[in-house]
Amino acid sequence: MSFQDTARTGGRTSSLAPFRHRIFLAVWIASLASNFGGLIQSVGAAWLMTSIGASADLIALVQASTTLPIMLFSLMAGAIADNFDRRKLMLTSQLFLLAVSVALTLCTYVGVLTPWLLLAFTFLVGCGTAFNGPAWQSLVGEMVPRSDLPAAIALNSMGFNIARSVGPALGGIIVATIGAFAAFAVNAFSYIGLIAVLARWQPAKPPRVLPPETLGAAMAAGIRYVAMSPNLSVVLLRGAMFGVAAIAVQALMPLIARDLIKGGPLTYGLLLGAFGIGAVGGALLSTRLRQALSLEALVRIAFLSFALCATVGGLSPFAFLTIIAMALGGASWVLALSSFNATVQLSSPRWVVGRALALYQMATFGGMAFGSWIWGVAAEHYGTGDALLIAAVVLVTGAAVGLWLPLPELKTLNLDPLDRWREPDLAVDILPRSGPIVITIEYRIREENVVAFLAVMAERQRIRRRDGARHWTLLRDLENSEIWVERYHNPTWLDYVRHNQRITQADATVGERLRELHQGPDKPRVRRMIERQTGGLTPEPGAQTHDLAEPLTDPTRSS
Repeated sequence: MSFQDTARTGGRTSSLAPFRHRIFLAVWIASLASNFGGLIQSVGAAWLMTSIGASADLIALVQASTTLPIMLFSLMAGAIADNFDRRKLMLTSQLFLLAVSVALTLCTYVGVLTPWLLLAFTFLVGCGTAFNGPAWQSLVGEMVPRSDLPAAIALNSMGFNIARSVGPALGGIIVATIGAFAAFAVNAFSYIGLIAVLARWQPAKPPRVLPPETLGAAMAAGIRYVAMSPNLSVVLLRGAMFGVAAIAVQALMPLIARDLIKGGPLTYGLLLGAFGIGAVGGALLSTRLRQALSLEALVRIAFLSFALCATVGGLSPFAFLTIIAMALGGASWVLALSSFNATVQLSSPRWVVGRALALYQMATFGGMAFGSWIWGVAAEHYGTGDALLIAAVVLVTGAAVGLWLPLPELKTLNLDPLDRWREPDLAVDILPRSGPIVITIEYRIREENVVAFLAVMAERQRIRRRDGARHWTLLRDLENSEIWVERYHNPTWLDYVRHNQRITQADATVGERLRELHQGPDKPRVRRMIERQTGGLTPEPGAQTHDLAEPLTDPTRSS
């Protein structure tokens, strides 16, 4: 049986289906090698900080210096990924990581590394990872079709957990036999494969008809889109809840090994390995489970099974039973996080997917960072077992929250651009920066349709504001009660064009419903106006032609 045949079972897509796409397979393998290198490097950094006589707080800062940039720069990285070539951003991040790793290796080899210099290098590694993450995750949607996207995300999680199962142990062997500089050298070498794959890949790129947004505007647009998208807001909340509670098991795993099952470093390694193996199994089962269960049911099971993992970890004095619980926890970890990640990607159009993923990553990593501290404090005051039992209660609560805030089912949601809007012929010469632009749309609604009209306009308001409209209002004519006027602003003409290009196929149903409710021989009347101050008006500099040598769109294309 061929690989393509094994990737399908009974006509249904399997967990291995994304590997049919060559570029995804190549990047996945190269990323797996890079993940191995990163975990080996982290072991080398932690051990080196210990061996050069650093204080306990500096040793703890090694992990913090790697994760802090993810919190600080993920949104910026997502904005850049959405506005520029994602492949080039990922390639640049990998080259930066290679340069930092080579410099770290050389400084370690010649013996000039100090604790603060080591922290600086690990912080720079974290910066490269922060900028690489949104670009890589959003690029998956360009490597595989939409139907294979959840499985591809699960395979990415599986790859990381394969590396996590073996990488730390391999890193310990390298550091013990050769030295920390060798671990850093292995990490530097691990970037080369991924750099080569990305350099050779030349994906088809749709033509860009608008200039990129400024960084501040792009970040604000991403926050606004997520805040005004109920599906995404639910995912971020549930992801943060899972991160806060589930991280207790990983944060307290050394104490589980030492205090609860009376083991040593080998026991700790077995627990880590069991968690990683469980994660691999969860990734392989994820597609079949998604076909059998709703997304919300799958996530609730992940919450509850991880609660069982925490409960057994907190109560069991037997290593064998705890190892089984850790395997269950690893599977639940991947099922939950890959489901959240897939939901974010499937709930976001391509123009904002990098920023949505960045905000999800910030919420989840923030929850994990906060949870690690909380459960450490709880273990200090109440004991490791009781802290894990409290975490289990929080996880059960997180599952119950799904009764009120369920994750959306996204099988029929089409977020491709609508591609209907065309830039109108204007009688007034304007620049792309001209504005503010005021839009009014006049509807004629019969009295018996007013309630339905107001319900549809509530959704219209959310979509308009989500996509960048300001000062949205709905007006009713006092002399003719059938006439209603929708009114909103865009700061500039360029923002107005960009606003219209963000309309998706899923959003079109709102417009179609409004046109059905509108009564009259013609379509709703749209007026586009620009605000002007009274007195002494002068032409804007360079306003000589319609598009002023700065064309915003191709007139033959829809936005």
